[in-house]
Amino acid sequence: MTNLDVAELFMEYNYLRVSIEDLIGTIQIYRPEKRNAMDSDSWAELDLAIKQLNNDDQVRVIVITGHEKTFVAGADIQWIHDRKPLDIYGLAVQDVLLNVYRSYKPVIGAINGYALGGGCELALSCDIRVGSETAMMGQPEINLGILPAGGGTQQLTKIIGLAKAKELILTGDMIDAHEAHRLGLLNHVVSAEKLMEKAYEIANKIAEKSPIAVKMAKIALNESTTTDLASGLALEKSLQAVLFSTEDKKEGTKAFLEKRKAVFKGE
Repeated sequence: MTNLDVAELFMEYNYLRVSIEDLIGTIQIYRPEKRNAMDSDSWAELDLAIKQLNNDDQVRVIVITGHEKTFVAGADIQWIHDRKPLDIYGLAVQDVLLNVYRSYKPVIGAINGYALGGGCELALSCDIRVGSETAMMGQPEINLGILPAGGGTQQLTKIIGLAKAKELILTGDMIDAHEAHRLGLLNHVVSAEKLMEKAYEIANKIAEKSPIAVKMAKIALNESTTTDLASGLALEKSLQAVLFSTEDKKEGTKAFLEKRKAVFKGE
């Protein structure tokens, strides 16, 4: 799978293009008139799409990208301007992106251009990030008199370290793809023409693995950043015990002994 020319599904979406092919669900943010800047309705659609793809047995990996040359330019500024204090406790970007982060199925961000504000936070919520050479990332919320409240102050520090996160958030500066890669914010940087190919290459590799093992590994990895070592090791052991009872574990070990490729069914 190398492009988005596939049958579109879930036609109720207005601001996304969602498709499924070869066990990979693709979400394309689609607000071209706003450079893919997100508002309440588009965040709600993203939340729904993540939940639907998580519940679809034909999906093992999710890829998120943006329409044309922008990933997500941030939040729709008019929407931000009109919001009142208690609106933050309605549909919160933070809640949507936490659902992306906690997705049972791995999420790969294909960063095809500007990923600013909420767009950078959306990238942060992905498990693996591939950027095109044209990608620009940053948290410029400070320039609007607000702070990154979609998880930016928490997730960015875990990925690039506290000192650099403070610099980016407090100055509002943007960084290019190569600097983002140097800091660990991007896993890979490729040409714009190769972006989706690289994202799908990684997605296909993961989709071939046991979906149960992938799910359990992601749970353990996510918890590793917030728990002490003893608790993390106990969780790891308990998840491994669950995996020892699966048909996928039997298939994986049997295939290895028989010197053949395993065919995992998620059972």
